[in-house]
Amino acid sequence: MTAASATTADTFRPALHYTARNTWLNDPNGLIHHEGVYHLYYQNNPLDNVWGNMSWGHATSPDLITWTEHPVAISCDGEEDIFSGSIVFDRDNTSGFGTDSAPPLVAVYTSAFKPGTAHPGIQAQSLAYSRDGGYTWTKHTANPVLNRGSAEFRDPKVIRYDGDAGSYWVMVAVEATDFQVVLYKSEDLKSWELLSTFGPANATGGVWECPDLFLLPVDGDPENLQWVLTVNLNPGGPNNGSAGQYFVGDFDGTTFTSTTTVTEGLQDPARLGDYQWLDWGRDYYAAVSFSDVPDGRRLMIGWMNNWQYANEIPTSPWRSPMSLVREVSLRNDDGILRLVQQVAADLASLGEPTPSFSLAAVEISDGQHLLGGAAGSVQRIELTVTPGTAEEFGLVVRGDGAEGTRIGIRPTESRIVVDRRESGQTDFHGSFASIDTAPIRTTDGSYELTVYVDRCSVEVFAQEGQVTLTELIFPSSTSTDVSLYAAGGTATINNLTITQYA
Repeated sequence: MTAASATTADTFRPALHYTARNTWLNDPNGLIHHEGVYHLYYQNNPLDNVWGNMSWGHATSPDLITWTEHPVAISCDGEEDIFSGSIVFDRDNTSGFGTDSAPPLVAVYTSAFKPGTAHPGIQAQSLAYSRDGGYTWTKHTANPVLNRGSAEFRDPKVIRYDGDAGSYWVMVAVEATDFQVVLYKSEDLKSWELLSTFGPANATGGVWECPDLFLLPVDGDPENLQWVLTVNLNPGGPNNGSAGQYFVGDFDGTTFTSTTTVTEGLQDPARLGDYQWLDWGRDYYAAVSFSDVPDGRRLMIGWMNNWQYANEIPTSPWRSPMSLVREVSLRNDDGILRLVQQVAADLASLGEPTPSFSLAAVEISDGQHLLGGAAGSVQRIELTVTPGTAEEFGLVVRGDGAEGTRIGIRPTESRIVVDRRESGQTDFHGSFASIDTAPIRTTDGSYELTVYVDRCSVEVFAQEGQVTLTELIFPSSTSTDVSLYAAGGTATINNLTITQYA
């Protein structure tokens, strides 16, 4: 469980984020809310803490913050590795894997076939089903159910489409090296018909992976619905390495049409910052959404790592956390439709937080200012600040005077920065130490940040979640100070509140 206390041998295990107990994990898979429980499946190496032996791990949660790890759900074997995919609740038993009175859960996953098999080197889509609510799974005897003869066809996300064109299952998957999303339809999850393709478009600096397709109301208006297509890519992110992008538009049951495409075909490197990113940080990848969440909420979670250094981060015996679960919504921002993200979990489930630190209406000037009584390794920090004459201002978290992670605003550049060059252990890989940036604009003349600090990460939600940056950090266990800083002038702290969770 993620709330386990860190030990000397496991300094970095987070309190707020899910990790496997003693193995490797990567992409979230098969996300679904079923019978009152959130199910998180994920790419897992059940035998080691580096990538390999790809299978589906499994964890459940009643509240999106406290997770229970279960035995491996769908295991690799001599024929196939089990790559990414999704799960649907087949309410009408269209697949025939259950009964009308006891409909099944059906997993649609990528079979990565091994040498010496009937489909060596091929990636194709296969099925497994569960009749006990998602805890045990049986592979379909007629797998694969969709085979294009491709070595790069993967990551099926299946949704139920109900619209003017009819009612049927729709799969979005990728031809990864072609930078294409491919869309199929099915009546029974077993026989699939090609509908259309989307792409290449916008960011194409790395293979496309882990797509998703869903409807969202604009500004909460149920009469104004737009389709959102998300596509992850590796490498090619806005700050190097792994990342995820999104497109907004229309899906008519056959074709997705984007209204937010900046670049048709292969990307223009000069326009990388113009694309719409799920997260501008280095460590938010393979993000997909949960199916069947109550009240129509759209909840997403990502793998909190980056393929540049994923196998080498200094954690043991586990390797890689998941991000916090985020609720996403769609906002009209001066005529541009943008995703807005907020943490979905209620952190009160962790127990009563320790007393908060707060201050208000304080001007800071050149230098770094330690906040006495604010230290902590697991925190939510809420900050509103108005720029003055400073060239840069913000927070330093998980600090000790010699190390720390800087989260700052550069108002003349309209940029937010996360600087982890002095974030503790950074020398395990040459690309880890970084300054990562994102565009940001003031709201009524001020900047608003909510920062979730954990034992090996920071997740920054700026301007009420219009901009997010997710970053791994590996500080010393004794580096717990929080400071304010300004460079080249002044800034005014309107409000600062720090809540401790461990």
